[in-house]
Amino acid sequence: MAQLEGYYFSTALSCTFLVSCFLFSAFSRALREPYMDEIFHLPQAQRYCEGHFSLSQWDPMITTLPGLYLVSVGVVKPAIWIFGWSEHVVCSIGMLRFVNLLFSVGNFYLLYLLFRKVQPRNKAASSIQRVLSTLTLAVFPTLYFFNFLYYTEAGSMFFTLFAYLMCLYGNHKTSAFLGFCGFMFRQTNIIWAVFCAGNVIAQKLTEAWKIELQKKEDRLPPIKGPFAEFRKILQFLLAYSMSFKNLSMLLLLTWPYILLGFLFCAFVVVNGGIVIGDRSSHEACLHFPQLFYFVSFTLFFSFPHLLSPSKIKTFLSLVWKRRFLFLVVTLVSVFLVWKFTYAHKYLLADNRHYTFYVWKRVFQRYEIVKYLLVPVYIFAGWSIADSLKSKSIFWNLMFFICLFIVIVPQKLLEFRYFILPYVIYRLNITLPPTSRLVCELSCYAIVNFITFYIFLNKTFQWPNSQDIQRFMW
Repeated sequence: MAQLEGYYFSTALSCTFLVSCFLFSAFSRALREPYMDEIFHLPQAQRYCEGHFSLSQWDPMITTLPGLYLVSVGVVKPAIWIFGWSEHVVCSIGMLRFVNLLFSVGNFYLLYLLFRKVQPRNKAASSIQRVLSTLTLAVFPTLYFFNFLYYTEAGSMFFTLFAYLMCLYGNHKTSAFLGFCGFMFRQTNIIWAVFCAGNVIAQKLTEAWKIELQKKEDRLPPIKGPFAEFRKILQFLLAYSMSFKNLSMLLLLTWPYILLGFLFCAFVVVNGGIVIGDRSSHEACLHFPQLFYFVSFTLFFSFPHLLSPSKIKTFLSLVWKRRFLFLVVTLVSVFLVWKFTYAHKYLLADNRHYTFYVWKRVFQRYEIVKYLLVPVYIFAGWSIADSLKSKSIFWNLMFFICLFIVIVPQKLLEFRYFILPYVIYRLNITLPPTSRLVCELSCYAIVNFITFYIFLNKTFQWPNSQDIQRFMW
């Protein structure tokens, strides 16, 4: 079975890379010049490629750290010595974009390794399921699209997944270093380094909680009521945190992540904030509806696993059984939508992004729509939480805290911000049946075909510009 799985994996990776090369060629022919954010990233990378690393050469419109440019130089520069190519060739737009295609291959392999580590291997059919799951996530539309442009998504994903993998294998110093590399691609990736530390803590808490449940005589007093389990867990956490032995053990396990956290805090103090460069368009706020947009995004792309008649029936039954709780959740959600919905100036002005049309044709058309969608948000949130019930309560707690910290402060609604939390979520749900995976993969293939076709063929121009504009995520 292991040998057969190797054949499946090699075939999937080879076919994906071959298709990607054809698409890369199509992108290269259509896009001779930098497009969208590439107008900032590509010239900066080319300056680094030419050896100009001084701060005076830095473009102040760039808001991320130079991880992408440094790695790109390290990848393309040796081609001068190995192949004798000129600096003009190795620092060209095509070569720099190709770096992200290489990252996509690394991401494919890391996704496969993560599925092997995270998912149990006790079923004969799990080999094809793991390879199909890997292939599906590798061509996840929002991520796959940016493999062909010089954006930070592919590299950011690579180092974050690598850090998560090393964390699962217990190599925490390497994990923290890779987390730092991910931070150099995008500052918010520091939260996923924290998630790696949280994963370690959740594992230890789960082990201690299982021992606690197995004891014949519970040390905790008996608690009755609707929130008995919650209060019992809270008491357990308080008792656990009061133990010097427990805290010292966690400190010894997570000190590399703690050191990385201190480095991040030092960066924030010296820099005067998280964002570098142009901060006017990247101001933090409490944008709670981002959580609702994320669960809707996840429901849409994982509908074979999250949406079914049986799930809807179970949800409605639960709503009726705990109608007071769901009434409170609904009222709170409506309040958050009412008071904390923001529309970023880029969202309202840039008609090249799909989010512009989602906002204009769904949320802006009728004011009441954003409130009518609250039941959908609640169902999506419940379905996501239900799909993670195989994970411990402590793992779920760590994941949702990190998810909250990553997306709620973002004022701009942009699907790119959802890629990493979605992939981590998708890695950790129970391995779906092959039929659902085939359905999911087919839908991703259709979405990719449509988005690539529109991007490459359905161009337009603004009235005051001669530049060709294209629709994209």
